[in-house]
Amino acid sequence: MGHTESGSGARGETALAVGSVVALVALSGYVAVAGSATKLLGISWVAFAAMAGGALLGSRAHAEHPRGLVWGYGLAAGAMVTSAAVFLVPQATSAAPRAGGFGIAAGLLVGFAGHTVGHRLTHLDLPLDRTVAELSAHAVSAGLIIGVVYTAMPDLGPLLGLAIVSHKGPAGYAAARRLVRSERRVAPILLPASGVGLAALAVTVVPIPGSETAHAVVFGFAAGIFLHVAMDFLPHCETGSEVHAHWEQSGHSHEMLDRLRIHAVVSTALGALAVYAAWVAV
Repeated sequence: MGHTESGSGARGETALAVGSVVALVALSGYVAVAGSATKLLGISWVAFAAMAGGALLGSRAHAEHPRGLVWGYGLAAGAMVTSAAVFLVPQATSAAPRAGGFGIAAGLLVGFAGHTVGHRLTHLDLPLDRTVAELSAHAVSAGLIIGVVYTAMPDLGPLLGLAIVSHKGPAGYAAARRLVRSERRVAPILLPASGVGLAALAVTVVPIPGSETAHAVVFGFAAGIFLHVAMDFLPHCETGSEVHAHWEQSGHSHEMLDRLRIHAVVSTALGALAVYAAWVAV
């Protein structure tokens, strides 16, 4: 799956990635036998399949058109913004509006801080590839919040969780393309692909406070985090953006970059409409 490189570091990355998949299978088996978190089980494996599948496509792509990246990010971002606003924000503000509002603010600020501090990983000599390390940290934090939300409200439908992990496909694809260009293996992406499920399912064994204020803060924090992530995934077709980097590599004209901005707007709108349509259907 992708390029190979010599050295104990590469072997260690691959071993850690394979170990994470084995751990996810084992934890999933335990949860399946207990029958206590079937929705989380499905969401966890959808997240795994989306990121692993996106990485596989990215590893095999040769000269991809930047339009695909715009649509992948746009659909995911639109779905996440809508899901957070429709499913999480009302839960955060209905019973304890101010506590929920503080939770939303905390989630947005912590999301920004994590993204900013996490960028320092790119300047450190890590045993993991820096792209994989950043994705893994994000996957674990997302999994923890999904696990807390579904443990606090077991009656919550799977639509929210599926919309939240919708960005895993394009994220895996983009990460694989970066690894391929660096002549590195793509297999280590299995680590962040497993991270969502490992964190989310592990939370099911932790008791969640039952007060309305605690629930408001939890849902508010989750809404803030996911709004931050969704905004980060909005496809910016500007100079210096990831889309611009793909545009330069594909050798297209500047007029194509202008047209991609229209694709960005349409894709985010369709991502939001997809969540609305699923909500109406349910």
